Amino acid sequence: MQQQDALLWTLEEISRLVSNSGNPTETLTNIVELIQRRFESDVCSVYLLEPDRSTLVLAATVGLRPESVGRVRMRLSEGLAGLVGEQLRPQVVEDATRHPRFKYFKEAGEDPYHSFLGVPLVDRGLLQGVLVVQTIEPRVFDDAIVRMLMTAGTQLAPLVSEARTLGQFVAPAHRRLSEISQNLWWSWDAEATSLFRDLDPVMWRELAHNPIALLQRIPIDKLEDRASQLALHGRINYTYRRMQEYLASTRTWGARDAGVLWARPVAYFSAEFGLHESVPIYSGGLGILAGDHVKSASDLGIPLVGVGLYYSQGYFKQRLDLDGYQHEEYLDVDSRILPIRQATSPDGAPVTVTIETRTGAIAARVWRLSVGRNTVLLLDSDVPGNSPEDRTLTARLYGGDDRTRIRQELLLGVGGVRALKALGISPGVAHLNEGHSAFAALELVRLRMLREGLDSNDAIGRVSQQVVFTTHTPVPAGHDRFSAHAIEEHLGPLRDALGMGHEQLMALGRVNPGDENETFCMTVLALKMSRRANAVSSLHGQVSRAMWTGLYPGLHEERVPIGHITNGIHVPTWLASPMHKVFDRHLGPDWPRRCAETSCWEAIETVDDGELWETHQALKARLVSFARRRAAASAERRGEPAEFVAQIRQSLSLDALTIGFARRFATYKRANLVLQDIERIVSLVNDARKPVQLVFAGKAHPLDRPGKGILQEVSRLMRDSRFAGKVVFVEDYDINVGRHLVQGVDVWLNTPRRPLEASGTSGQKVVLNGGLNLSILDGWWAEAYDGLNGFAIGVGETHTSIDVHDARDGEALQAVLEDEVVPLYYDRDRDGLPRRWIARMKRAIRTLGWRFSADRMVTDYVSKTYVPAAGGTSSDMTRS
Repeated sequence: MQQQDALLWTLEEISRLVSNSGNPTETLTNIVELIQRRFESDVCSVYLLEPDRSTLVLAATVGLRPESVGRVRMRLSEGLAGLVGEQLRPQVVEDATRHPRFKYFKEAGEDPYHSFLGVPLVDRGLLQGVLVVQTIEPRVFDDAIVRMLMTAGTQLAPLVSEARTLGQFVAPAHRRLSEISQNLWWSWDAEATSLFRDLDPVMWRELAHNPIALLQRIPIDKLEDRASQLALHGRINYTYRRMQEYLASTRTWGARDAGVLWARPVAYFSAEFGLHESVPIYSGGLGILAGDHVKSASDLGIPLVGVGLYYSQGYFKQRLDLDGYQHEEYLDVDSRILPIRQATSPDGAPVTVTIETRTGAIAARVWRLSVGRNTVLLLDSDVPGNSPEDRTLTARLYGGDDRTRIRQELLLGVGGVRALKALGISPGVAHLNEGHSAFAALELVRLRMLREGLDSNDAIGRVSQQVVFTTHTPVPAGHDRFSAHAIEEHLGPLRDALGMGHEQLMALGRVNPGDENETFCMTVLALKMSRRANAVSSLHGQVSRAMWTGLYPGLHEERVPIGHITNGIHVPTWLASPMHKVFDRHLGPDWPRRCAETSCWEAIETVDDGELWETHQALKARLVSFARRRAAASAERRGEPAEFVAQIRQSLSLDALTIGFARRFATYKRANLVLQDIERIVSLVNDARKPVQLVFAGKAHPLDRPGKGILQEVSRLMRDSRFAGKVVFVEDYDINVGRHLVQGVDVWLNTPRRPLEASGTSGQKVVLNGGLNLSILDGWWAEAYDGLNGFAIGVGETHTSIDVHDARDGEALQAVLEDEVVPLYYDRDRDGLPRRWIARMKRAIRTLGWRFSADRMVTDYVSKTYVPAAGGTSSDMTRS
């Protein structure tokens, strides 16, 4: 190190250390990073004196664990840093662990460091904190080094003093908001969400409702001004306290009814998790269902660990061209604005996993994501040592070819199990959400063989008792299949460890084990490796049993061991705040805890018709404003003519019957069914007295050309003069777009080709927000419709001819619109209220709200699959 008698830094250099945003934490981080580099130490830390002037708190560090900041505290009478502050002079120690004042903080991760040099930070004669450098190798710092660090401390003490002042009066609010933002609990708590929105509503919208990004953009002083103007400090403290109480509570359904899972939790494997729009690791229904499952498990107090992949580019951004054709755009997600942190093992080391293949190893690090009381682990292959191909392996959700897909699924399944083991988590249940994660069962078998000295057959028998498998796909093309060569390349080393031959392993993924021409199916593997399997609606259960009857020779279709647990939605996530307040007033403040009980919803009949109607109308106005704004912005980006953009800004009417359609644009979902008789739909939308308008959203898979064609057909309606102002297509369907639509539409349109809709949860989200379903009797609606809680398209019949099937459904859709939906909506009394329509709204809420909630769904999983799989039932006499 070069000796210097002069000051270490110029005023210009010191000024650059100050955070541009006024964030004291950022300033202190800049200081410790600069000193650590200049003094060539392994650790540099700043401890600030608390307002009590008797306690030091770790405020910034390079070298110690980041999570220890704010947590490591010591009195001036304890610890080496305390000794520096107590005596107001430098302390030089060759091996800190042998000093009598040494105090060990496990969370700091300072075990490797020995030498210690600490100097007091004094400004205007007052102690402000302590500056410390440490090294791994025992080292005696000479007098010159001590003088230099003292000089540095003297120069930097004013900055530390300022940061300390800001920290005392502003940072507590900022810190609490930051801590709230790090747990996705905020995303389904209306008060927490409103806190972030109120700080800066425009920026909140621009940043995709990302609180971490918001807090990084708002300077500390501006945040304080805003908090003072709006009297937010009390709300911040209240929200923070409620979050802490929520996380610590043991008075939950799960604490009472899922006891066995507390010893060995559920490991929930899913290729995607739709938790919030700011965490783009989902594409559609499967991910949204997984996200709702994790959230409800948290609310119910079910110990569950999600296992998925970290997609650094997420799913694609949708962009339509001037001809209405979809193009895909992939953008890198900045992990620094996500509520994730690297997972560490019980001994504090970062967790990484490695999977051997015949052509080399694939490594991944593991991120942790807090979702209420539960955790989701995300594996990320973008790590040094991986090949360029594998570093981008987890970049995109459902991107790439079969080779990419099998490597992703190997990482999800086998890597996911290894991540759990590295974290010391021993699950009692492995829940495979769709076949993407089925390789997890093979890794569980390998571990069971290793622990118990079993052969593979015995281990499979024991593991399968603990595996739960949920299938979501009634479409044969939706089940992943891989060639024998791909399986051998990627599963070969695992097969060796299992003591299996190649054909023996392939047989686990074949309907006909001896057919060497049959490919390896992930769904077949999952069914063979699980004792409990379920579809996601009653009708889907029938379809699944028929689809897989070949796996169970000798069994009648009805005896095929695939049951069903119908999907539900996480009510707090999808319920609009104004409607939430209506329920608070009439159902009681504890209704969210009782939302899966039938009795909870009886009181909806006592709600004043006008109150319910006006609340829904306000939500529709919000949807109209949102759809106009988004569609106009997309049109401007495409370079549309100014008059067309102006038309979109005035599109949609606040008092017209508004129909919404939003989902994946797969051909079997038939988004264009409503256009089958174009002249009849034109007459409906242009009826001067009883107008109808439509809002569409959705993405087609990048490789689905027919789906893209349907999307183009629908999006072009905005340019058709017959539909001008009556049809809007909202680009880039995501959770935020979906939230606005399900909360604001009058009618939710669902037109799948029966029986190809597994469940379809979007329509469930509409119910509690006052919308009515207009749907083919497929998926959940086939078991939900009672004749008075919505509308049905047809009577549930199919036809062997697709053309006949579609023509018949198209006619039925047009008929129910003309004869039932439109007349009922516009049938008003003297007060302008559609009383019979409102009666259907209330009936839908009363009969469907409890039944299709995720709380009901998760309690079904717990009682019917998780507890039995974990060996926690006290009696079971149901044996065939």
